[in-house]
Amino acid sequence: MSLSNEQVGRIARLARLAISEGEIDAVRAKLDGIFGLIEQMQAVDTAGVEPMSHPQELATRLRDDVVTETDRRSAFQSVAPQTEAGLYLVPKVIE
Repeated sequence: MSLSNEQVGRIARLARLAISEGEIDAVRAKLDGIFGLIEQMQAVDTAGVEPMSHPQELATRLRDDVVTETDRRSAFQSVAPQTEAGLYLVPKVIE
């Protein structure tokens, strides 16, 4: 698939890229290469290949869900300007 100068200019405008007339040929060659790779990938028979979320089989290492700090809510709320029923009170900001 080969792009015309008008198509390259339109793509550049849509992408909000400033491309000079001298750069259009170089950009067109790069875009043609990208579209060529896409055509090659679309030509590959992927029937029977299960989709995957990541190209590598990664396992997330998880730690045990245990409490590592003590409850300091009362200490934090003792220095707050206003609290009520364990909640911080703040000034109303939306009318």
